Amino acid sequence: MKVEEICSVTNGELVCGNATADREVTHAFASDLMSDVLTVDCSNLLLITGLANLQAIRTAEMSDIDCILFVRNKSVTPEMQNLAEELGITLIKSPATMFRASGELYRAGMKPLF
Repeated sequence: MKVEEICSVTNGELVCGNATADREVTHAFASDLMSDVLTVDCSNLLLITGLANLQAIRTAEMSDIDCILFVRNKSVTPEMQNLAEELGITLIKSPATMFRASGELYRAGMKPLF
């Protein structure tokens, strides 16, 4: 599923990563516990989280995750956006809950990590 499709399915807004809007994402993982995120090993992964802070971006970097969907209408700070742009991580924000975003993405064909 392409980043632009993720935005469409979740009613999301692409915050940064415009150059990667046509990138393919094959799997998704939803968590607010960054310690759980550190255990995943999958390429082309979308992280779905409500934890909107620099720690989420740093954790994505360490886990080689290059796309994050922030749910529950969380705001992305300028510091988060700058760091994500520096690291090449795409950020999307959505008003959907984590449950709804995960369900809608699954229904649209996104594969779960587990």
